[in-house]
Parts: sequence; structure tokens; C-alpha cells
Amino acid sequence: MLHAHQSGGLPVDLLLLIPAAAAAAAYWAGVLSPRSGVWPVYRPVAFTAGTAAVLVTAAGPLPVQAHGNFTLLAVSHVLAGMLGPLLLVISRPVTLALRTMDPVPTRRLVRVLRSIPVRFLAHPVTAAVLAMGGMVLMLRTPLFDAMRTELPVHWLVTFHLAAAGYLWTAALIGRDPNPHRASLRLRAAILVLTMAAHNVLAKSLYATPPAGITAEQGEAGAMVLYYAGGAVEIAVIFLMCLQWYRKPPGRSARRRGSTTQRARSANRRNGPFNAKTAAATESAPG
Repeated sequence: MLHAHQSGGLPVDLLLLIPAAAAAAAYWAGVLSPRSGVWPVYRPVAFTAGTAAVLVTAAGPLPVQAHGNFTLLAVSHVLAGMLGPLLLVISRPVTLALRTMDPVPTRRLVRVLRSIPVRFLAHPVTAAVLAMGGMVLMLRTPLFDAMRTELPVHWLVTFHLAAAGYLWTAALIGRDPNPHRASLRLRAAILVLTMAAHNVLAKSLYATPPAGITAEQGEAGAMVLYYAGGAVEIAVIFLMCLQWYRKPPGRSARRRGSTTQRARSANRRNGPFNAKTAAATESAPG
């Protein structure tokens, strides 16, 4: 049974409402600030929904019910580790903070973003290891029983799932400023490998549930991880493809375009005498 101690007649897990409400209030204050400019409505809605998705897995009736129901535990995993982080990344909180904060805290935030620890954590490989490693530890080690019986352990696991899920999603499709963004090819490869690992884990849970979980609950929970988690991963694929489609021409294409424009301008200035020279320059490799 999940042990939730009380203070003054109120469940301790309701204390999580304080940081969640503070984060939502800070985000909405930034949205309403004149410095935010034209901020799309879907972003604050996504931030609020993402915060709520993570919060309900740590406070309220869901964590208590999930301790004895593997299907609800799988739902909690998808909410805290996949859907919630995706919504938070879509809301672009770092961009909003850089727009609306005063110069001194803005410079501090920029230094943090450029630091070596952040560069390490924000790398797609690191983020993928943290995300998948946390899932394996949660479901295939004694941490599984500890998480279901001790509230502090449950909180720590939920925090790890949300943080690792945010890092993974931001490393792959985040649009916030990132001085160390990996190449599209690497991000796409990490996405495919992570999806494969997630599907393998879900299928292994379907065949061999964790200790103390019946075969019926194991199958139901594994299907939630496979299909609901797969739906979130499909959304990530869609957003990555959309970013690739909207990506401006690369440096080489811009260089070729610039060379072509200079050749045409020279042709117009010099007349037909240098037309062959201009044509040769235009056809030269960039």
C-alpha cells in the first residue's frame, strides 16, 4: 500500500500543488507580459495541460490506485514520462523566459544553457539513456515494489520520468534556444532506436509481467505502454518531420544562390561582352 503521511489533516502529496501552481503562474505571467510579444494561445494551454498531466501522476487518487493496478501505473508512466513532457516542450518555456526576464537573470540563464553539464544532459544520446534507463529500472528492478509502497520513492521516480522525458523530447524536437543542438540525422536515429527499445520493453512486459503482477494486468498494462506510448511517439515523429520540411535551405544552398545572384548582377552590368564568363560562374559548384 502506498504510504501517504498527512500533516494537519491534508495529504502530504498535495504539497506538490505549490510548485506546480508556481510554475503555471510564472508561465502565465510571462505570457501576459508586454515583452512576450505575439505568443500563440496553444502554448500556454499546452504548458498548463502538461503540468497537470505530470501532477496527477504524483498527487491525488491516481498514484494510490495505481499501486495495485498495473494498467493505471502504465497510464501514469505515459502521462508523466511522455505526454506531459511533450506538451511542456511544445509550450517553449525557455523562449518565453528569455523574452520576458530582466537582463541580469537572462544572462545567467544563457550561461546555464551554454554550460557543459547542460550540454551533456541535453544531448540526444544522454537523454535517451536517462529516459529508457529509468523505465527499465522502474519496471525490472526492486525499485518497482519500493515505488508502489513508499511515497517518497514514488515522487522521485515520477520526477525522473518527467525530467528525462522532457530532456528526450526537447533534444529531439525542442524549439527553445539550444546552443548545442544535434544534427537532424542523429536526432532521427535516436528517435528510432528509442522507439524500438520502448516497444521491446512493452512486449517483454506482456510476456513476463513484473513480480506480483498477474498475467492479465501485465498484458493490459503492456498494451497501454505500447499503444498509448506509440501514439505519443508518432506525434514526436510528425513534429520532427514538420521541422525538417520547414527547415530553411542549408548553408551550401544559400552560398550557391548568392553566387548565382552575383553572376547575374555582373552580367547585367557588363553587358553581352562578359555573358560567357557570368554563365561559367553561375554553373560553378558552390
